[in-house]
This record gives sequence, C-alpha cells and structure tokens, in this order.
Amino acid sequence: MAVGSTFDFLIQWHLTERCNLRCTHCYQEEPRRNELSFEEVRDGLDEIGEMIISWSLTHGLEISPSFNITGGEPLLRKDIFDVLGILADRQWDSYVLTNGILIDATNAHRLAELGVKGVQISLEGPEAVHDSFRGQGSYEASIAGIRALLDAGVEVTVNTTLSEINVGGFFELADTASRLGVHRLGYSRLVPSGRGGSLAHSMLAPDAVHNLYQRIITLSYGKMKLVTGDPVASRMRVADDGSGDQGDVPIGGCAAGVSGLTILADGTIVPCRRLPLPLGNIRTDSLREIWSASPLLDELRSRSGYAGACGTCSRWATCRGCRAIAFAASQLAGHESALADDPQCPFAEQSNTRLKETLI
Repeated sequence: MAVGSTFDFLIQWHLTERCNLRCTHCYQEEPRRNELSFEEVRDGLDEIGEMIISWSLTHGLEISPSFNITGGEPLLRKDIFDVLGILADRQWDSYVLTNGILIDATNAHRLAELGVKGVQISLEGPEAVHDSFRGQGSYEASIAGIRALLDAGVEVTVNTTLSEINVGGFFELADTASRLGVHRLGYSRLVPSGRGGSLAHSMLAPDAVHNLYQRIITLSYGKMKLVTGDPVASRMRVADDGSGDQGDVPIGGCAAGVSGLTILADGTIVPCRRLPLPLGNIRTDSLREIWSASPLLDELRSRSGYAGACGTCSRWATCRGCRAIAFAASQLAGHESALADDPQCPFAEQSNTRLKETLI
C-alpha cells in the first residue's frame, strides 16, 4: 500500500443473534444471549476509532472505515438507531444487513436521516423459493421493506445465497429486483455451516459455478449493478494477462483477516462471520493487538500454509478462494482447516472430485 493512499477497513458487527426468521440455510448456530450492552458497543467503537487514528499516524495511511451492522435481525435491537447515530457522528460509512421484515416507512426514514449508505435485504429467489427457505409470507414482507426504503431514498441491495435449490430462479429474481428499482443485486455461494450444513448436498458443482458466473458477467440490468464479494467471481472478471504468479502478499480476494474483521453479538472477534474461529473478545482483548499479532490471521495472510490448489494457484494474491466455504467443507470431510482449498473453484483440477468427497 503506497503512502498517502486510502485503505478500506470493514467491520461487520452482529449486534444480536436474535431473529424473527429461522432460515434453513443460515450459517448461525442456536443463539447465544450474552449480547453486548449499548455501553459496551459504544466503548468498542471508541477503541476502533483510536486504532484507526494510530494506524493513520504510524503508517501514513488514510484509513476509510465502514461498518456492516447486522444480526440475526439487527432491528430487534432497540438501540440500533443509537448505534447508527454514533457512526453518523463520527462520519463513518454504515450499512445495514437485514431481512427487511421490520422495515416500515418510519424505520426507513430514520435510516435515511442517519445517513446510512445502504441497506441489504436477502431474497432467495421468486416468492415460492424464497418462502421455502425463510418461511411463509416472508417474501411479501421483505418486498414491502424494500419499497419503504426506496421511497425514503435509501440505496438498496438485494442479496441471494446460491445453491442448487434456487439457482434456477436467479434470473427471475434479477428481473424482479430491477423492476423494483433496487440499486444492486448481490450473490454469494452457500456456506455449509450452522443450519446450512444440512444443505451441503445442494452446493453448486464447480462447473455450475463457472457457467453461472460466466453468464452473470455478460448481463446488464440498466441502473442495477450485479455485485459479489465471492473471490472466485472476481477472478473470472479479470482476464489473465500472462504475467505469471501474482506473488505471496494478499492484495484482494477473500477479505477474511485481510481487509476487515467481524464482531459477534457477545463480543467475540472472528475473521469472518462464516469462519467461526475466535480470535479474542472485544470485552477483554485489544482489537489492535489481535489484528497485528493473531497467529490465525498470520496464517490466513501467508501463502505457505495453504493446501492444495489454493496454495499453488497463480492468483493466490487476488483470490485465495472463499475461506469460509473451504473451512466448512473441510469440517464435513473430516480434516478441519481454514487453509483448505475451495472445493467449488472451477479453475482447480479435480475440483468436482473434492466437492464429492466433501459430501460423502
């Protein structure tokens, strides 16, 4: 990172594990109730602010922090607007990730007044498909939330989790989202952990991932953008320039431990919400020390420990596969590792075989 350049740092903060839905593909285990109090959240935000200032002064970087505020269902926290108010006062970008069911005109306008940069609402496909994942009537309730946000002038992203169960409805969902006037349609792959572990047999095969992503790349929906944080999809968008191996320093791809961290409702700090490996707890541990000295984060940033195709891939620096999927799949296969290769990568030899071994 060059001196004077901007470094984006994302904190995904799960304020609660309570939820008004029980989705079949959720990566969350049964809720733990020891939630941080508002005062503890505020103190955590103070620590993050001090860390950002220290980094800026020490490294000559302009740090641009942003926050994904989510749950469970974040609107079940009575103090969510107070938390968002702190972020607004500090002029930090904030985004809210929700199922949208509790968003009415009043809540939508409160989010707009607090300067929330965007709200992400999950839809899993057309109504029948979505309700099969999230419960009868949830589709219509989420659509109502989307409309309330758009009426209030809030940018909306619809996000879907792709598996064999709903992939056939993706393009119908894209048409619906475009007609509604949402700003972005995001997509990611099913992570077979938590309740989602029971759907491991529905993970997309590598060739299906490749064919779907290739088609998505060619599509245009006017003002609505198609977006994803999947490093495999990002790799497909960039043609190989023939320059060879990109090196051993992560400069893109999977964000786990590289460009941000996740804080759970009880204060536990993990590299990614879908990668449930505790690094410490914000109640008792220094976030700055965790970021600089955690052995696990060092492993995630070091190519030498990566297994299989991910470890030898010339695009390691800008991809590394999805660490959450790699970890969950390795658990199912009986050799748990955060550094396992991504079994759905369409660029790796024998990837179909690895996925089948995961499901045995």
